[in-house]
Amino acid sequence: MSAVLAGLPAFPATDPLYAHGVGLAVYLIVLVKVFVVFAALMVSVMLMIWFERKVISDMQSRIGPNRAGPFGIMQTLADGIKLFFKEDLVPERADRVVFKLAPYLTIIPAFLAFAIVPIGGEVTVAGHTFELQLADPPMGILFLLAMSSIAVYGIMLAGWSSGSKYPLLGSVRASAQMVSYEAALGLTVVAVVLVSGSLSTRAIVNAQALHVWQWNAIRLGIVPFLIFFAAVVAETNRPPFDLVEAESELVGGFHTEYSSIRFALFFLAEFMNTITMSAITVTLFFGGPDGPVPHIAHLAWLWPILWFLGKTIVFLFVFVWLRAALPRMRYDQLMDLGWKRLIPLALGWLLIVAGFLVDGWWGVAMAAAVVVGGVLVARAFAVGGMRETERAILPPVGERVWHRPASPTTPEGGDRR
Repeated sequence: MSAVLAGLPAFPATDPLYAHGVGLAVYLIVLVKVFVVFAALMVSVMLMIWFERKVISDMQSRIGPNRAGPFGIMQTLADGIKLFFKEDLVPERADRVVFKLAPYLTIIPAFLAFAIVPIGGEVTVAGHTFELQLADPPMGILFLLAMSSIAVYGIMLAGWSSGSKYPLLGSVRASAQMVSYEAALGLTVVAVVLVSGSLSTRAIVNAQALHVWQWNAIRLGIVPFLIFFAAVVAETNRPPFDLVEAESELVGGFHTEYSSIRFALFFLAEFMNTITMSAITVTLFFGGPDGPVPHIAHLAWLWPILWFLGKTIVFLFVFVWLRAALPRMRYDQLMDLGWKRLIPLALGWLLIVAGFLVDGWWGVAMAAAVVVGGVLVARAFAVGGMRETERAILPPVGERVWHRPASPTTPEGGDRR
């Protein structure tokens, strides 16, 4: 396994584009990079929607899109044009300014989070060498967590400004869901930062570039990756965690009162978040654009991009697979999974990783302490659940009450579960 960044040290400090100062050419290159990344994301969203429709239709023995363009690949573009020309409605009781602003507040964080993703290695254009990455700030991981956290503001403001109760309930549910899983996501990211020794996403990729066994998913023992991916699915409101848009109890969720292009922007943001978080998963746990580079003249720069795209597509397929295979969870199950399982497990695993980084015996001692603490926490949750069941007026959701038929000895009959 070869490093994809030829000539760079293990932990680079800055993009070589800025090594000789900032001039007009540097500004132009940055503007071109911004335009290319934005255009690539827009096209990727269009292709992702088509890809999801096609994969789910194959899994359900249906045809899927097949009219607009070859293999129906232009169907998403046709839907976007239709939504763009539909009538834009604003509820009478809505806060008009916030109502119109909310869709843009959901899509901007998804684009900004993608800006720190390393897509490839280095390329040289017109004598200027730069990284195939829009930006590589030294605190890139903190920027990622910030963008992940503020994404909920657009959803919350959309539900609140609609002037209707059901969108408000959907937005409050979204806030609780994102806050719950943001903690588990952050703890797993801290574990990645500990083993990589840097907050820069480029440095994290380079730390995994020596061999496949150096990928953080393997070095950290798989568990942080599984927790991170579960949290990502919940944060992007994808099935089976799509309680924010649960039609059976919320009509349509926080976007019930939206129409036309603003309605489309929410789904654009959701699919863009899916692509962004798949790319972030590849970057943090699977080496990003790292992979074998065949010695083919003038194409060395292309292979890292292909490796990055291939890994990202795998995770996009997993998102679609989960949607086709799993039923929607109940909201209490969603909260229990986040607060009672993922957060304690992520915290315990982080302590074990930190212990082994200090010393092997510290790691063993920390693992024993985490196991004892986990048993005590599990016991506390079990006792609390039993007490809640005993005090419940109605039987727990999901249990059936059977009425025993009357008999000569018990004419009034009885109840048993």
